[in-house]
Amino acid sequence: MTSRNPRDSRLRLVRPRPLAAAPRAVTQRRSPRPAPRPPEGTPPPGELARMARTGLSDAARVARWADAALGPGRDGATPDGKGTLSDASAERAAAELGLTPVQVRADWDTARLAGLIEVHGGNARPGWRLRAWNRDDSAVLRGWVALFDAWSLAYPEPADREPSAVAEVVSAMPQVLSFLQLSAGPVPMEQLLDLLEQRVTELRTERCEIPYGPQPEPASQAAAENTPLAPLLDWALHALASVGALTCADGQATLTPLGSWAVWVKLEQICVAAQSPAGNIEASAEEMLRGCAQLRPNAARAEYRAWLAARPVGSAITELLDAARGEDALSRGLAFEALRVVGAPAEPDVRAVAEETSLRPYALLWLAVHDGHDPEDAHEVLTRTEATWLWVDTAAAVADHGEAPLLVRHLESAVQPTVPMLLDEVRAVGHPRTVQVLVALAAAHPDPALAKAVRRAAFQVHTGGN
Repeated sequence: MTSRNPRDSRLRLVRPRPLAAAPRAVTQRRSPRPAPRPPEGTPPPGELARMARTGLSDAARVARWADAALGPGRDGATPDGKGTLSDASAERAAAELGLTPVQVRADWDTARLAGLIEVHGGNARPGWRLRAWNRDDSAVLRGWVALFDAWSLAYPEPADREPSAVAEVVSAMPQVLSFLQLSAGPVPMEQLLDLLEQRVTELRTERCEIPYGPQPEPASQAAAENTPLAPLLDWALHALASVGALTCADGQATLTPLGSWAVWVKLEQICVAAQSPAGNIEASAEEMLRGCAQLRPNAARAEYRAWLAARPVGSAITELLDAARGEDALSRGLAFEALRVVGAPAEPDVRAVAEETSLRPYALLWLAVHDGHDPEDAHEVLTRTEATWLWVDTAAAVADHGEAPLLVRHLESAVQPTVPMLLDEVRAVGHPRTVQVLVALAAAHPDPALAKAVRRAAFQVHTGGN
């Protein structure tokens, strides 16, 4: 889960690829290969989803309460009408749900990390996974995997430990988890500590010559190397236990069925894909778009044409734009691909939504191509901020529906020439999926130094720090 290959210590991106091509990357696939089978004894997906729903039930409950009580225009909205979880909102939720404010805030943070709630500035809104919670097992499992990827954010790290040592332990834990998964049973803490110490030693040996960001003083480096790892292993295991990935008892650690399955997923570099519904022509726009997600571009366009032919063009355009406003970034990109099939009749409506933040980059690209720009050059109509927003939105689609290597390759489509510049601008753009995208990228990238930088950025966005 980490690479031992030589890497570019400057952390530079390859030559940028036009962003206009980025949404198409989501639907590109390698030639079909047999789907790997999970280890023997792994529960079926329905049972895994039931476990995930149980583990995230408190977070889903708070997310549903916030959706019902704090939405703009609701009778129970906060005075500012933004749906934020203020102190008063936390107190109110605690009273109505029979919890303490501390529990409410903990469940709120879990819901955010699992994608059940998305926060943009001072606004909170339900994530698309919450909408699909009771009917879509794959959405539930993707939400749980997102929380699993963010385990180091879900449980406070020791305040009295050297930050560099904490980062090293986080980077080393995939190997510990892999060992637990392969062991298929309880493993003594002493054995895990020995493995952790070996992996941390390897990471220090492999450390980049020019790591990302300001470098610690030699005294700080020495402090990290002298930091006992046993307390940090204890923290990491309890953090993973807090998200339901493992259990700790009697001096041993054991992966839960969900944790074992998630580690296997990471090792196989696959992701739970959205299921293609039957009957696309008669389905709603959102269901039709999800059904086309696994199709090649030509086949998808044929589906769009058939779907459009079955309904009035005006209502079809409205339905496609409503689907584009949803929380699923892949559906947003595909909706505008379907609108390309509509052509000129869609222009007034697309021009009208160009003022909506989440749709603006897609609308501007659509209009540029419609006005005669070469599709490969259409990205030039976007400002740097709009291009960065689109990069994050497309990355969210890849994280939800693509394979891990595809997310890593998505770095090529960024307009920024270096990773540090990309992270700075991604943090500033304020996309509601920023944390989830950065956590997924850190989990997928084989370069430990780059993954560490991305994970640090995710933590800073999550905590609101610098």
